[in-house]
Amino acid sequence: MVLETIANPVTAEQHPVAMLFLGILYGTAGIFLSLWIFREYASLVLVFLTVYASLPLMYKTLRFEEKKDLSMRGERAILSEHKKALYFFIMLFSGLVIAYATWSLILPNDLVNQVFSVQQQTISTLNKQVTGNVINFAVFSNIFINNIKVMLFALFFSFMYGSGAIFILSWNASVIGTAAGKFIEQHTAGVSGAGLAAIGTYTYAIGLSTMRYALHGIPEILSYFIAGLAGGILSFSLMRKDYKNPNFENILLDISDLLFIAVGVLFIAAIIEVFITPGIVRLLS
Repeated sequence: MVLETIANPVTAEQHPVAMLFLGILYGTAGIFLSLWIFREYASLVLVFLTVYASLPLMYKTLRFEEKKDLSMRGERAILSEHKKALYFFIMLFSGLVIAYATWSLILPNDLVNQVFSVQQQTISTLNKQVTGNVINFAVFSNIFINNIKVMLFALFFSFMYGSGAIFILSWNASVIGTAAGKFIEQHTAGVSGAGLAAIGTYTYAIGLSTMRYALHGIPEILSYFIAGLAGGILSFSLMRKDYKNPNFENILLDISDLLFIAVGVLFIAAIIEVFITPGIVRLLS
């Protein structure tokens, strides 16, 4: 209950940057608790522990945002209010990624292989699907369609379970964090000591890793959060029987706008991932 009571939607919207450190705390706690209690299944348990820690904040935020739909006038004003929640959710997600990436670098290799075993298998499978350096619209279509599927899962999970999208997002954070940590490790192999050369190499590797994963990853994850927000708002409105409220049409309009925006953001993310990120990484490598 301690982790659950650290933040609420109001304080989170007022201090979104603090959610970055909360994400680091949640991710770190999930790693070490999973190693301590369920070592054999740590790679999956750490995700569930992170989800459990994040659920109260996610639940309260979705309920808070749904109330805004009923009390506020003007879709532009409502969307502006939603931006506050989406911003601190992105910060929370970024904190999780930082925690997973950092501990994948710090922990001994045997523990890393144990803690992130399923994530490493997922990364290996995804890498096998990459078509090398060929960049074409077929690759773009494949990535965009796959991301649409994930977005729909986020929508469905939020609608069915209220805060269910946090599971998909926590899992993605663990995979991205593991991949980023592995990327940094590969680009700092052979570095020893703590001199300026070592610091420069690590700084370069971290920056390159950020460009590779965050440039398209942030808008991609943002679209999942937007879809999760739409599904959660609809779920809470039906649960509270707000369809009897004369302002229920505000909720339907808001959900439609959110889904439209989510698809648009996902489209932009796919363009960045296929046509922009590879070129920047090759240029900087």
